[in-house]
Amino acid sequence: MSRELFIFGSALLIGLIAVPLATWFVGNRILGPYTHGTNTHAGPMALLGDFFVGLGHGEISYWVVALGPTVIILFARVAWALIKPRSPVKSNPRIEPTVAKDRL
Repeated sequence: MSRELFIFGSALLIGLIAVPLATWFVGNRILGPYTHGTNTHAGPMALLGDFFVGLGHGEISYWVVALGPTVIILFARVAWALIKPRSPVKSNPRIEPTVAKDRL
């Protein structure tokens, strides 16, 4: 149980912190600096702040980014459970005690 909780918490933390910061980094390199109001060269913390404001307002696109790693892990686990060969159920037949006829 604790392993699954650790994986879920890690995926949620990645979705809330690492994915927005990676988005800022890639966008900053490809599209140019992030603009925040009048600040034309806002840093990653400005984007992270805007991201959490978007989450607070319930914007669906922000929630897709935040929950994306968790959903990907969930789909991967379900797919693995569906394709993994199932082990046969071993029946444990009851062994009845017997007495040899010559010992009666």
